[in-house]
Amino acid sequence: MRTAMGVWRWRRNPLRRPTDLFEAWVAFAALVCVLVVAPAIGWVAGVRVDGTLQQAAQEQRQERHLVPAVVVRPAPVSAAEEVSADPSAQRTAPHRTQIVASWTAPDGSSHEGTVPAAEEPPRAGDRFRIWTDAHGRLVGQPLDPSAAAFHAGMAGLAAAIGVAALGETVRRLVVRRLVHRRYIRLDRAWAAAGPDWGRAGAGS
Repeated sequence: MRTAMGVWRWRRNPLRRPTDLFEAWVAFAALVCVLVVAPAIGWVAGVRVDGTLQQAAQEQRQERHLVPAVVVRPAPVSAAEEVSADPSAQRTAPHRTQIVASWTAPDGSSHEGTVPAAEEPPRAGDRFRIWTDAHGRLVGQPLDPSAAAFHAGMAGLAAAIGVAALGETVRRLVVRRLVHRRYIRLDRAWAAAGPDWGRAGAGS
């Protein structure tokens, strides 16, 4: 409101300089950017990210399966220290014990590999469930729709804040440039009028 009144005030003020009106309109544009443009861009970004993440979550739920597994034996130390090259494979916490387990994939194939223990201490014959793809390869848990919506909301919020910050930064840079030019003009005017300031007959 203050910005809008500032624009109106400078429209017909006899002391108005061209840069004053320009500065007021820059401030008004920055206000519109913060109140209208930034939320709109944030909403669009959030909707698009949500659509992408929800589609990914749906695909993961279709491609990943929770299958029963059986503890065979504790994993050798060397196997427990290996890091999976597959970024989508289940990640283990440092304190979780590694075990060798066997499971049957949705396609009917049998598998055996090193996985984190579901319970401490693990015992041979214990049953638990793990996430695999259709061929029995270990994968991570599918993305939850609520988690996808949360990440989309955060992305939209970040986009809105970024646009608002950009608009305010541009406004500050423009105002700083205008003030700098005003000081330069003032120095030039003073340099021209200074030697005759207060001198009789100089028209001061």
